[in-house]
Amino acid sequence: MKLLGEWFGGLARGDAGRSWISGAEVTPAVVQAVGVSLLLMAAALVVAALTAAAVCSRTLWLGARRRLDERRGGGSAAAMVAALPEFLTASVLAVVVGVHLGWLPALGWYGPRWMVLPALALGLPAGALLGRMLDDLLPGAFAEPWALAAAARGISGRATARQAVRRCIPGLLPNVGLFVVGLTGGAVTVEQIFDIPGLGRTTLQAALAQDLPALQAGTLALVLLAALAGALTRLTARLLIGPALRDGALHSLHRPRPPVPRRTPLLYGTVLLAVVALGLTRDPLALDTGARLQPPSWDHPLGTDALGRDLLARIGHGAFTTLALAVAISATALLVGVLLGLLPRFSGPLVDTVNAVPAVLAGLLVAGVAGSGAATPALAVAAVAWVPLAAHTTALLEQERATTHITATKGLGAGDAYLLRRELLPALLPPVARHALLRLPGVALALTSLGFLGLGAQPPDPEWGLLLAENQPYAERAPWAVLAPAAALALLGALAVTAAGGVRRPRPFVRTAGQPKTAVALTDGETA
Repeated sequence: MKLLGEWFGGLARGDAGRSWISGAEVTPAVVQAVGVSLLLMAAALVVAALTAAAVCSRTLWLGARRRLDERRGGGSAAAMVAALPEFLTASVLAVVVGVHLGWLPALGWYGPRWMVLPALALGLPAGALLGRMLDDLLPGAFAEPWALAAAARGISGRATARQAVRRCIPGLLPNVGLFVVGLTGGAVTVEQIFDIPGLGRTTLQAALAQDLPALQAGTLALVLLAALAGALTRLTARLLIGPALRDGALHSLHRPRPPVPRRTPLLYGTVLLAVVALGLTRDPLALDTGARLQPPSWDHPLGTDALGRDLLARIGHGAFTTLALAVAISATALLVGVLLGLLPRFSGPLVDTVNAVPAVLAGLLVAGVAGSGAATPALAVAAVAWVPLAAHTTALLEQERATTHITATKGLGAGDAYLLRRELLPALLPPVARHALLRLPGVALALTSLGFLGLGAQPPDPEWGLLLAENQPYAERAPWAVLAPAAALALLGALAVTAAGGVRRPRPFVRTAGQPKTAVALTDGETA
């Protein structure tokens, strides 16, 4: 505490101290790292915006022409892109585009050309996820009365589509703010691969070297950035919605008759289950040095790794480590996120603070306390996974409370308990649950990223992140060694997205003619 107090005292004078490793002043290095990360984040956001526009373009086109009834559940391609690990995307881009084709530089940070590949590696998965979330909200916007009135008056479909996007953006802005902080401080693996002196990499190196002044300065920069991003997103949301939020004149943004793709998730689930089941029948630890890096064959359907171990067996046995943890963490994050999201005054500052801690840095903190092991990535990811769900819940809650039917229900004398149980929770849970399903592959990716950095399971554990880390050096010689676990993650992403389409708001109970009205005991805070 004494060291921390002295450090804050020096910080008030503009002095963040000197590095315990190099002896150099910390402030110039952190300021330079922040500038690099902000520039990379801006480029990644441009890529993410273009990717999100491509993902939801078909829904916008159908909505502008009042043909959303032709919309079918989809998004598998976007889900697969979102499910690809950033470090794998970065490695493929560096090897293929940077080394083999020579189109763009693969290492360093010396100008705009060096920014393209890292921005693609960061922006493509983020844009795919944001695009899926926007695509989930657009049908509800096109079904609102203003859109129907615009079509009746002959207003162009392009203008209607533009306003529909404007209507949906406030619900996404909190997550955009989270992405801003995540792309700035959480891009550790991409910065490591491309040798970029960004804030995430600088903070990680300080944590590994136990360089306390540099670690404190980097963490403080992330916290300040998170607070600024949170304040700007909340202000922008209020400006976009306008007086309707204050006057309770919004309409509830729910999807009309959401498409429920039944066969597609069944197909993806069957394929993934078959891979896992077949892998469980094989030995994941059997070594055969004479069959190193063998291509797929009848004996080894997915090939072998650098030690001659069967990849199908390792993927099958690693599924329990990766998928079971991801599902458990996602369920816990959904519960915690909804509960804290319903308390925005309490969770708002907490969301901004926790979001400033990347999962990698959280993993280092957990590893420092509990040591490295299989539980380290689970605890680290669980500590931050609830943040986007809480932010989403708070954003939807603010808009739902400002809807006309909530205002009317309050006017009829309904209490807070009735509104929460009968109106707010049924409106909030389906979109937040779909969001949690969309983030299920992301949770698995966070676990694999920590495994990739050596903070999780240790060899010979067949955890999927460890598989990717072990086989990445051989990606050029034996691409199947990396593609096999990456394809399993992509299947998980496609399954999560297509299954999320079936999560809908429960239908209200409607009494049929002649059915007697039953007496209902009112709870505290509810009125008839």
